Amino acid sequence: MKQVLTIAGSDSGGGAGIQADLKTFAALDLHGLSVITALTAQNSLGVKDVLEIPVKFIESQLDTVLSDFEVKAVKTGMLANSEIIELIALKLKEYNIKNLIVDPVMVAKSGDSLLQKEAVKALKEKLLPLTLVVTPNLDEAKAMADININHKEDLFQAASIIKDFGVKYVIIKGGHIQDKNKAIDTLFDGKEFYFFEGIRFNTKNTHGTGCTFSAALASFMTKGYDFMEAVQKSKEFITLAIKHSYKAGKGYGPVQPMGERYERLQDKM
Repeated sequence: MKQVLTIAGSDSGGGAGIQADLKTFAALDLHGLSVITALTAQNSLGVKDVLEIPVKFIESQLDTVLSDFEVKAVKTGMLANSEIIELIALKLKEYNIKNLIVDPVMVAKSGDSLLQKEAVKALKEKLLPLTLVVTPNLDEAKAMADININHKEDLFQAASIIKDFGVKYVIIKGGHIQDKNKAIDTLFDGKEFYFFEGIRFNTKNTHGTGCTFSAALASFMTKGYDFMEAVQKSKEFITLAIKHSYKAGKGYGPVQPMGERYERLQDKM
């Protein structure tokens, strides 16, 4: 069984972070590896507390995992601070990781901050030049590009600014800015814009959407799909995960990474 690695924070509520990533890997028949950067005391209503893991122990996790397993793709989620980002960049260069998917987790669904402001600079300068694709939502793209995004033209400008940080591809999620009835993700390769459309579901149970999409993308890259096909399959995967999302707790419920399997079972019935 092929192996794929997530470097992210733990969500004690089980909807996002390491937990969402590992569920996604399992749903796609891969062996999931994890390096935990932070522990959150979190539920469906919000983040109550955060404990950042000491950098020395993150380094130990990375060395232990990458020296043993054959890792073809890595995704990152919550990285917390600049020191952690700088270490991860150093280690990924050391182990020659080519397929790096960066989900620039900055704010939880509840609005709680998950990345120190000073760390955004390290993300841009240290990690993005090593990155195959970065997958910000509209708020994250706004913070990274340092512009307001109110119209389609703003979205295109933000993608261009982020691309200039050295990343190969930019995918900005949040296509309702282009069409309120559709979920359109915008991909920019430095020359052309590509659009990946999906059904827009009227639900607030979308906790873990970004984690699940980027974990799916890392999974399909691990499976050997070419990049554009991996993006399309990841879009289909997250659309079904949102379709089968569910209520858990009193706040934002999680998406369901097993949604694709539910669809397969229904097709056989």
